[in-house]
Amino acid sequence: MKILVSDSLSTRGVEVLQQAGYTADVKTKLSKEELLEEIKNYDGIIVRSATKVTAEVIEAGAQLKIIGRAGSGLDNVDKEAATRRGIVVMNTPGGNTITTAEHTIAMLVAMSRKIPQATASTKAGKWEKSKFMGTELYNKTLGLVGLGQIGTVVTKLAQGLSLNVIGYDPFLASERAKELGIELVELPELFRRSDIISVHTPLTNETRSIINAAAFQQMKDGVMIVNCARGGIVNEQDLFDALQSKKVASAAFDVFEEEPVKPDHPLLSLDNFICSPHIGASTEEAQENVAIAIAEQFVDYFKKGVARGAVNIASVPPEALPMLQPYLGLAERMGLFQAQLIDGAIEGITVEYCGEVSNLTVAPLTVAVLKGLLSPILETVVNTVNAPFIAKKRGIEVKEIKSSDAGEYTSLIRIHVEAGKQTHRLAGTLIHKKDPRIVESNAYPVEVIPEGYMLLIYNVDRPGVIGMVGQILGQFDVNIARMQCARAKKGENALLIIGMDGPPPPKVIETIKQEKDILSVRLVDLTQSP
Repeated sequence: MKILVSDSLSTRGVEVLQQAGYTADVKTKLSKEELLEEIKNYDGIIVRSATKVTAEVIEAGAQLKIIGRAGSGLDNVDKEAATRRGIVVMNTPGGNTITTAEHTIAMLVAMSRKIPQATASTKAGKWEKSKFMGTELYNKTLGLVGLGQIGTVVTKLAQGLSLNVIGYDPFLASERAKELGIELVELPELFRRSDIISVHTPLTNETRSIINAAAFQQMKDGVMIVNCARGGIVNEQDLFDALQSKKVASAAFDVFEEEPVKPDHPLLSLDNFICSPHIGASTEEAQENVAIAIAEQFVDYFKKGVARGAVNIASVPPEALPMLQPYLGLAERMGLFQAQLIDGAIEGITVEYCGEVSNLTVAPLTVAVLKGLLSPILETVVNTVNAPFIAKKRGIEVKEIKSSDAGEYTSLIRIHVEAGKQTHRLAGTLIHKKDPRIVESNAYPVEVIPEGYMLLIYNVDRPGVIGMVGQILGQFDVNIARMQCARAKKGENALLIIGMDGPPPPKVIETIKQEKDILSVRLVDLTQSP
């Protein structure tokens, strides 16, 4: 594997990749044209915030399998374009949590005590004690917008300074907030009650300009604002107006909508505004942590198929993988098996998990079913990254059902596929928790090892059919590896499944189809299954 490191990365991260046997080329400050040319030769790319991995770059990366961000934000990566191409996108959200939280507190203290302004004045030979009157933090109310990993650490640090913390996060459970000592409130109440407001959310359509002129009107006079999260969450023009009018006493930014920030940016002209050049994650410890983390995630994905930190694929905790892995193989084989038995466009898929398997993380199993089901019917390469995306784009409804009842089995996976105005059913299990078996096909009880080439023959349940099929296969020198018959009731139609050592000549299938008791013949190829 060849990995392009296009932004500055700790040498420890590069060493991890090299020790795994990969080529890791560090080429920073590439122009757009240079990046488009370079990316053609690489299986993976590691970036920080400088490199823009656009849809154009992703399309140019013909070999690209993985995009990694050494850090938390992914604003500079087109995740949808990567998902369409089946490329894994991953980040390291925990690697710079502590350092970003510490920087937030540092900015808050520096802002409240006007330390940057006092430093500049003193270095200029002045002694302006009365000019830099500060504000105590003790017993003030800090409002946090977003209570993820960084917001949680900021909470602990702020409580150590005797700040009262209230927070807004629609995704945080009230029990967890209570454990952290945070009072959860709605956004308007947070604006109304806070002496200081700090944002800790990603930049999305919902959070863009969430703090704007209307929000400032709801706040206390003399409120202080901190943004060490993402540029654009606070509307910069509205903040400029609020700082000028003193509605906002002061503000501290580590991030801007456009970076690097231009020297003539209006906020830079204000004495009550302090800033830093997006250095929230810039400590030696944090940079080494995220570099090692993203490199190890690359190695795990390439060597073990474990996608830790992935944002566009159902992730499996490493400790759960040994138990889940056999089911992943079964699920994909079931999808691949079923795909070769249906006619018409797929409209819906229901995957039912019964027994012990229902207690596992089943999302990756459903994705494996989709991968197997869609791979034979599409020219596009289908993998575990883009399979859900492709299903959604094709209007295929996907459902999951869990049940504790697996009947006579310890675990059972059933898939129901709606296609061509018919419902096709398939059930599978693991023997000894490791060997995959198909145990039901459209109400026919079977026990099929899902591997290699198979003929599925639906026939009238009469004597002589099996002998006739065997004779035809013998005429064409096709060796039978295994064979079994199934029927729902005596005298009704039957199912004959024949496993072969290799693919039969096309004339074999046509010859069998011409026999009077044969209803249909299907060739199933599972040689590409995991």
